[in-house]
Amino acid sequence: MDPVTFSITIARPREQVFEYLADIANHAEFTDHYIVDWHLTREDTYGHGAGARYKLKMRFNRFPWGESTIVDVEPHRRIVEVGRTGKFNRVRTLGVYTLDPGPGNTTRLTFTFESRPKTLSDRLLESLGGRGWFKRKTGRAMRRLRSILEEGHGRGKRPTIAGGPRKPATGFRI
Repeated sequence: MDPVTFSITIARPREQVFEYLADIANHAEFTDHYIVDWHLTREDTYGHGAGARYKLKMRFNRFPWGESTIVDVEPHRRIVEVGRTGKFNRVRTLGVYTLDPGPGNTTRLTFTFESRPKTLSDRLLESLGGRGWFKRKTGRAMRRLRSILEEGHGRGKRPTIAGGPRKPATGFRI
């Protein structure tokens, strides 16, 4: 898929928006209308290396599972996620959140997403409505993100680590 770009202005300081987006567990809150069944890939959900596996709610999608990992973090400026989806996880994805200061105490958030289908069949499936579906759903997600950060409502369910809280290993006797 050619890069798709969304821009939105959020009436919050850039630092607050960055802190929210750098925690990948928060992404489930504003994308839960089309991305469900989030499973975090490690205990630390913030910053470089944080990742999640999830399921896309797309009609007639035979291979709905995907994953994303934060690979680059420039504090208060940019967050880069890479991932894979599709059959045998062969479709590579790239998502970039860019935060720029806006007028007053606002933040201009730009999200760019692109995918690289590996085979002809993957490109065909993507061309049969995948781009339009993704644009609609991600546009709504960006509006929900703004609503959550500005007004505090519209929050979805935040994923947790399976198995409950972790206990420190120090002092444990074998």
